[in-house]
Amino acid sequence: MKYKSVFDIIGPIMIGPSSSHTAGAARIGRVARDLFGREPKWAKIHLYGSFAKTYKGHGTDVAIVGGLLDFETYDQRISKSLDIAKEKGIKVQFYEEDAHTDHPNTARILIGDDDGDLELVGISIGGGKAEVIEMNGFELRLSGKNPAILVMHNDRFGAIASVTQLLAKHEINIGHMEVSRKEVGKEALMVIEVDQTISEEQLKELEQFEHILQVARVVE
Repeated sequence: MKYKSVFDIIGPIMIGPSSSHTAGAARIGRVARDLFGREPKWAKIHLYGSFAKTYKGHGTDVAIVGGLLDFETYDQRISKSLDIAKEKGIKVQFYEEDAHTDHPNTARILIGDDDGDLELVGISIGGGKAEVIEMNGFELRLSGKNPAILVMHNDRFGAIASVTQLLAKHEINIGHMEVSRKEVGKEALMVIEVDQTISEEQLKELEQFEHILQVARVVE
């Protein structure tokens, strides 16, 4: 066991391991799990910059896998997450990358199972905070601090309005929203951070709209 207590790797008082390399990393893993919607059967974790150089000593490896297992950043099981993943039959592989990235603490996580996969790029920005900057090839900005939904949709007239009107109907306030697309008329992605948690029923209602392909929820 690498650590006697979770407070050896996460907490306001620490020597060596930092919140950037542990709590922030765990948050990236958990957001990936949330967006995937279920526990993956395999994970390929590419680490860049400082993450690649220090991930074993700073506990970044156990933190990211702990997040993938849906553990909170203060969950003491994080220190044993690699063993727990192995017991569950989850195949985890780490890759130390040499490529330069804009942020020193960057992780590209690919997870999947027999029904699908997801690719996500996250950065740990300090103080246990993290941002998701890319998902399945779409650039985005997702802080992970507030409840959020990601809506994959066809780039058609009325698709965005149908989503915002439903949120207004349920008195859900939008704190931040952005839309990106790879090509006009093809798939597009809405990223919406809100002030209230969106229920399962409201998600199902969203999925019924024309041109909506997939809805994922991130809950803080």
